[in-house]
Amino acid sequence: MSITPENPGDLNRRTLLRRAAAAGLLVTPAAGLLSACAGSEPSKSDTGGTAKSKDNPFGVKDGSAVKVVVFNGGLGDQWAKEDKVIFNAKHPNITVNMSSTQKIKTEEQPKMATQPSDLVMNSGADSMDRATLINEGAIEPLDDLLTAPAWDGEGTVADSLLPGTVADGTQNGKFYVVNIAFTVWGNWYNAARFKQEGWEAPKTWDEFFALAPKIKAKGMAPYVHDAVHGYYPRWALMASIWKSAGKQAVVDIDNLKDGAWKADGILKALEPWEKLVKDKLLLPGKLDHTQSQQAFLDGKAAFIQVGTWLKNEMAATIPPGFEMTLSDYWSHADDKAAKDVFASSGEGFVVPSKAPNKEAAKEFLRAILSKAGSAKFAELTKSLASTKGSGDNVQDSALSSANTLMKNGTSDLISVKFPDFYADLDKESQNLSEELMAGRLTAQQFADKMQAAADKVAKDSSVKKQTRTA
Repeated sequence: MSITPENPGDLNRRTLLRRAAAAGLLVTPAAGLLSACAGSEPSKSDTGGTAKSKDNPFGVKDGSAVKVVVFNGGLGDQWAKEDKVIFNAKHPNITVNMSSTQKIKTEEQPKMATQPSDLVMNSGADSMDRATLINEGAIEPLDDLLTAPAWDGEGTVADSLLPGTVADGTQNGKFYVVNIAFTVWGNWYNAARFKQEGWEAPKTWDEFFALAPKIKAKGMAPYVHDAVHGYYPRWALMASIWKSAGKQAVVDIDNLKDGAWKADGILKALEPWEKLVKDKLLLPGKLDHTQSQQAFLDGKAAFIQVGTWLKNEMAATIPPGFEMTLSDYWSHADDKAAKDVFASSGEGFVVPSKAPNKEAAKEFLRAILSKAGSAKFAELTKSLASTKGSGDNVQDSALSSANTLMKNGTSDLISVKFPDFYADLDKESQNLSEELMAGRLTAQQFADKMQAAADKVAKDSSVKKQTRTA
């Protein structure tokens, strides 16, 4: 994918990949078009008017059309085509004009102030900055979607979603982003190769460093990562910080608390990553996400850290007999939150405020979040959907290992908010993460520079501040 875990809440790589372009959003010509939205009244839809009911809670009008734009990355787009079938089974007289692209920002942002699409999957490297969309009034609050009846089950849409999904899509007290995928992050390995060699998958950093020489003796690098997109290593660094220093340390980082990057446990979390680099345990080369993932599949490295989109993204090149298995990020025995798992919703859909058929856009979102739609999503992508129970009937070793990881974790899910809150801090954290993993920064220097970058944002009165409470 060119993704998601944007992030958890960014999570996601796909929540993910939008980070790559986020810092440049405000200086593009398209940003001026977004600015034109600020303070303007949302367009009045003329597509409603039909009586509302449980099966049509937004009063979508027969004979209308809805334009849906899907990000076609690591998860593909076949799942969305299945949602179109589900939608039209209930609304046969509504035309769904669906298109797929990897150029969300390039193609969709210029339309936001004039005639946007009705429903946009804002994901990938070329995605629109979420905070800007919200602050400029360019996207619609979707709280009424949460209180609408679930498409094919009891209760409301909100009742049907996995923990964290609503919080991940909420900003300034309103729900704006419907994340349809649920990503779990960690360290992947080939269980078949480990069985062959008699290796035990490590659970702690000490176990990893003890195993690393045995891996190297077999001609493999112990680890490989995406060295091009800085949000990849940042996921791992922030997960380690949460585990070592605890949840409150990350909440303080997200809230720009003075001295947050100096909290007990943060250096301890970062130092193993510094050691991994210094001990030359990384596969050499500046590989991007797909190149590093292919190196992992080719047996050039024993571990790679990414999210659960991995199998679907690399499906065409997975060798026969390769048992792709997800394990948790390594921790220390005395970490404050060692069993907390890094997982969150991602792959977010937004409804532009000036969309001509917002009613049908919300109704299509109900179809995506349906039991039938989410089951198809899990079946086709080998990833969990954000709807409860999506993977219950999918037989797949990679998805099963992610489910096991979730079941063995605590109720607290690792999540990081500052990349969604502040585009400049997001970009700086990516740059510094790359520098640390390239051996050009020590753990102490990384933490010091992150503190300085956070202080700069905190002191900038022109930047609207966000507050995280949980």
